[in-house]
Amino acid sequence: MGRKKKGALVHGWVVVDKPQGITSTQVVAIVKRVFDAQKAGHAGTLDPMATGVLAIALGEATKTVAYAMDAAKTYRFTARWGEARDSDDAEGAVTATSGKRPSREEIEQALPAFTGPIQQIPPSYSAIKVDGERAYDLAREGEAVVLEPRTVFIKTVGLLGQPDPDHAEFEMHCSKGTYVRAWVRDLGLALGCFGHVSALRRTRVGGFSAEDAIGLETLRGFMHSPAAFEHLRPISTALDGIPALAVTGPDAVRLRSGNPILIRAAQFARIADFASSSDDLQGLTVFCSTGEGEPVALVAFEAGELRPFRVFNFGTG
Repeated sequence: MGRKKKGALVHGWVVVDKPQGITSTQVVAIVKRVFDAQKAGHAGTLDPMATGVLAIALGEATKTVAYAMDAAKTYRFTARWGEARDSDDAEGAVTATSGKRPSREEIEQALPAFTGPIQQIPPSYSAIKVDGERAYDLAREGEAVVLEPRTVFIKTVGLLGQPDPDHAEFEMHCSKGTYVRAWVRDLGLALGCFGHVSALRRTRVGGFSAEDAIGLETLRGFMHSPAAFEHLRPISTALDGIPALAVTGPDAVRLRSGNPILIRAAQFARIADFASSSDDLQGLTVFCSTGEGEPVALVAFEAGELRPFRVFNFGTG
């Protein structure tokens, strides 16, 4: 018999407003202790200097982390002109300087080239793995880190203001995998002035927003208290945009056992709106729950069946 896991069976999402000066991993550990949860993870790292939305998954919600990480994100940030830094943010060492400061007109004229699908090389100080090692670990050891360019999508980006010649404030709505630090670095190079991020706040990740987030210190004050559970959100919160179906008791049992079920005409009609043709429906991910709203499984629609590939288990630890 396996050893019983420590902690309670707690399932759901907690949206934390991460403060500056703490790592995402440290936030996860604090939230896990507050709820005395067996299992926890997060949907997208925020650097220690960054603040804002950090969505923490507890228990079976960890099975939906990938969907939250794939969601679009919104950031507000400040670019500091005149300095390039090795980390592309204020925590790094200065590597180059410039006396040039861009005007509002110059910045706005440059933005179209930094909107839509763009290529960017991630910062050397990033969590990307190189030969099994995190890039930031290699960079801190003084090794030269060479990362491959990647395509990301900047849906919208706008210049919010210029508090002084050295700084410019922006808001960006972008795809997963976008590095704001790299975007500012490249914009600074295009403007001929160098640049790095001096402040960064994430205001939205998919369906999780800063307006719904709880401050970390406030949450810490609810340590092992029922009040903490008022801030626990359903597992389905991370599944915005994925079609949902209610299944009967017998079908729920089959899905939880890893077996497929036949899709009924009424169910097919509900998911058909999510594709332009029947061919597009093949492989479509569907979220199945009971009539009472308890999550059952994530399934793929294939050949008239709903085939489970991620089953939610709310049994004992």
